[in-house]
Amino acid sequence: MNDKFLFGMVLGMLGGAVIVTNSVKMRNAVKQGQETIIDNDKEMQKTPKKTKKQ
Repeated sequence: MNDKFLFGMVLGMLGGAVIVTNSVKMRNAVKQGQETIIDNDKEMQKTPKKTKKQ
């Protein structure tokens, strides 16, 4: 019984480590995406808008 418990505990720890790693990667990816969008928005605000003449 102790062997099964230890084996399950090790698997749980490894699974938790994988989830945390993926979570950190996703958080960083979202943060990078937000920064890119903000930078693009700032760049668009700097350029003058072209108006259509009718």
